[in-house]
Amino acid sequence: MVFAHSIEQIREAQQFLGAHLPRTRLIAAVGVSWGNAGVYLKLETELPTGSFKPRGALYALSRNLQRRRIEEVTASSTGNHGAAVAWAAKTLGIPATIFLPAHPNPVKRKNIADLGARIVEAGGTDLTTALLEAKAYSARPDVYFLNDATDSDLLAGPAVIGLEILGQLPDVAALYVPMGDTALIRGVATCVKQVKPDTRVIGVQAERAPSYYLSWKAGRPVPTETCDTCADGLATRTPEAENVTAIRQLVDDVVLVSENEMLGAIRLLYERETVLAEPAGAAATAAFLRHPAPAGSAVLLVTGANISSEVRTQAGIPPV
Repeated sequence: MVFAHSIEQIREAQQFLGAHLPRTRLIAAVGVSWGNAGVYLKLETELPTGSFKPRGALYALSRNLQRRRIEEVTASSTGNHGAAVAWAAKTLGIPATIFLPAHPNPVKRKNIADLGARIVEAGGTDLTTALLEAKAYSARPDVYFLNDATDSDLLAGPAVIGLEILGQLPDVAALYVPMGDTALIRGVATCVKQVKPDTRVIGVQAERAPSYYLSWKAGRPVPTETCDTCADGLATRTPEAENVTAIRQLVDDVVLVSENEMLGAIRLLYERETVLAEPAGAAATAAFLRHPAPAGSAVLLVTGANISSEVRTQAGIPPV
């Protein structure tokens, strides 16, 4: 198997990111496993902007700044990637413009605005139109479009999560990883499959946004007409062919979770673990509850905490 990044490259990314970001905690999840040992939560919600996304955004932007002149960085996003790019841009002193779908998650939109990025709301409720407008805008000189679905440098950022988990729990048997544009699972699996290839990597998608699940099963891109899910971080409907090839090689299984299962997982994490998660952030927990690992230690990635007031109400979580 040919990996996008070697372990040496991932360790280099870990060293760079360590100067800017904390190592996130891995905690025992007794409340999720009903007292059974061996289930852990990886709390990526502890990073700036409340999601795992700053890892890839900061690393990719820094690498590209070393290569060429960049006067502005752009991104299209449902929210968390946009906030991460805005944070990375502010950290490295570059202006940022973020393209969002119409009526985005207000918590995520505020995160982006608070970081000083310019916001453009484009098109419908999914990312398709925002992506096209971002690409067109980014054709100007010295503009870097940081696309988290296709950027080859970005992948090393989430790959560092794999290194952290292996350092925190060397005998990990299974990883449950939410899948939106697949950068997270491709990065984590790229690391884990080189160091501990017998660890099972299980991708999680929403039943109402199953494009990469269908593509993984078919071995080719299978777009969907809609991706109407409360988990905006999982709302993809146009898979990239190269990403489908990669997850076919790296991912052992992909499972689907319902809207109610994600809302139930949000409530369970909040009540039993005092962990706040948005729907995409709770998807791995929802998947474990539906498809528990048969044996060994399991790590559930909690990838984002930027939950809207509407979803808080749906999940039965008290308002802020």
